[in-house]
Amino acid sequence: MTHIEIWLLAFALAMDCFAVSMASGIIFRRVMPRQMIAMVLLFGFFQALNPLLGWLGTEMFRSLIESIDHWVAFSVLCFLGGRMVLDSFKEEEKKSFNPRRMKVIFTLAIATSIDALAVGISFSCTGYTSFASLLYPLVAIGVVSSVMTAIGLYIGVRFGKAFAERLRAELWGGLILIAIGIKVLIEHIA
Repeated sequence: MTHIEIWLLAFALAMDCFAVSMASGIIFRRVMPRQMIAMVLLFGFFQALNPLLGWLGTEMFRSLIESIDHWVAFSVLCFLGGRMVLDSFKEEEKKSFNPRRMKVIFTLAIATSIDALAVGISFSCTGYTSFASLLYPLVAIGVVSSVMTAIGLYIGVRFGKAFAERLRAELWGGLILIAIGIKVLIEHIA
């Protein structure tokens, strides 16, 4: 993956963090430093950790999937992207979570990073064979997720629900993941 693709992937993965943090900011209605700092740090940490865990799991079975690795990467990225696109058209259900509680913030951080676990599988299938080669994408994912979480919190607190509904962050994140998946497949076939 090129540097631009890594940053686009990081941006796409951060869309869940952005959407959840914006919703949390709407619930906060004012700056809550302790909760907001915890959310920024935990969202970034888990977004960086889960691709590593997915990569480690896949590396154990590398010899079994080497001949179809490009199809695996394509399928995973398109599935995740397609799911994000579809979710962007669903109506927002009433949220019954309270992001003021640290336990809830921790749970949200894990929940928003599940997609990143699957992306770790695609990393293994697209040539990342050592931890050193994976370090740059992991840092990029963690940093972008933290920044997008902070921006989402700010927008949620500052502008509220009206702006959040117009942005459609999940749609754009899903389209980016699908585009990267198609590129991986085309590069391998060509």
